[in-house]
Amino acid sequence: MAVEKGTMIRVDEARQIQLFDHLADHLVCSKRTSGGSIANAITAIAQFGGKIFYACKVGDDDNGRFYLHDLCAAGVDCQIEQRRNEGMTDTCLVMITSDAERTLNTFSGVNTTLSEHDIVPEAIIVSDYVYFAAYMVISPSIRIAAIRVREIAEQNGVRIAASLSDSDVVLNFRDDLHEMFETAISSLKTFARTFAITLGAEGALVYDGTQLHIIAPYKVEAVDTNGAGDMFAGAFLFAITQGKDFLTAGKLANFAAAAVVSNYGSRLTATKQQQILALWKNIEQNFSC
Repeated sequence: MAVEKGTMIRVDEARQIQLFDHLADHLVCSKRTSGGSIANAITAIAQFGGKIFYACKVGDDDNGRFYLHDLCAAGVDCQIEQRRNEGMTDTCLVMITSDAERTLNTFSGVNTTLSEHDIVPEAIIVSDYVYFAAYMVISPSIRIAAIRVREIAEQNGVRIAASLSDSDVVLNFRDDLHEMFETAISSLKTFARTFAITLGAEGALVYDGTQLHIIAPYKVEAVDTNGAGDMFAGAFLFAITQGKDFLTAGKLANFAAAAVVSNYGSRLTATKQQQILALWKNIEQNFSC
């Protein structure tokens, strides 16, 4: 199939169909979810008990209907009856190999036409945070919508969180990033009030505006790395919106992300997340005594 392992690439509709057809005869197992980096993160927040609104666009097709139903079932508000549009729903084919590495092929469909007319100001102004992802810059209309969301958020004292991850950048510059790490941290502090950096199996770093905290990893057997960073973001945002400090939020995020890595699929069930939350609270209480 000429797919480069460990990358995330964008493909057209024909290529995506070709990949699906080829894999139909080679799959060991498969799972369909209403995915995407932001969707995974906010689903995690909802299943921990947070309140979420999601602005998105899907096509009036089978994937679109599944997507909205799956989000709604997870407790995510996305105004389900107002979000069906002409055009094909975006899809992302995630292939997991035996070493737990994920390779992503993404077809950008109708969601790239998301515009400022699709945002819901009423949902923004009652939020603690709005959450953006780096991929939003691929579409001019989404970029304009994101700028408008930011303006509404700033006017109403709503804080902004952004995910700047890009697997291709990390892959191509991994060695150089290690050498530039300390410089990069110092640079981040000049334009970001706070931040969190995931380090895979090495844990994470979180900066609360005053102090940089090193979060030790939780050792697990990796089965599937897909969705781990999204779970980290979701758990971290959930924790800080519940009044937790950055160190505590980072520990919960690492704990939850480790559970995703040891599980097949990009998400956990709501029951599993509640079990993780209860177990985490017990660990924190015992550690504090």
